[in-house]
Amino acid sequence: MTTDRAAAYPRVLDELLPAARHVTQRHANNPLKADHGRLKAPLRPMRGLKRDRSVRIVAKGSAFVQNLQRGHYELATEATARDRVAVAFAELTHAV
Repeated sequence: MTTDRAAAYPRVLDELLPAARHVTQRHANNPLKADHGRLKAPLRPMRGLKRDRSVRIVAKGSAFVQNLQRGHYELATEATARDRVAVAFAELTHAV
């Protein structure tokens, strides 16, 4: 669990998640904050999303592709990380 150095966090985390590791290093959460950048980049030319339904669809699609890249599904398991998304979509097209 990555948090800032607020005094309340250690007690609450020990109570709710005793097995969790509490990280308070400076800038430790930068990768987490930057993770949504890949989602926001294609939205800038469209000037954002106008409907809640569009937001849900884009967010779910982005999360699916990220999870494919990270190898969380049993798709394209033999492919390299670089080719995993393309191979997974080819497998899905063949299956459908």
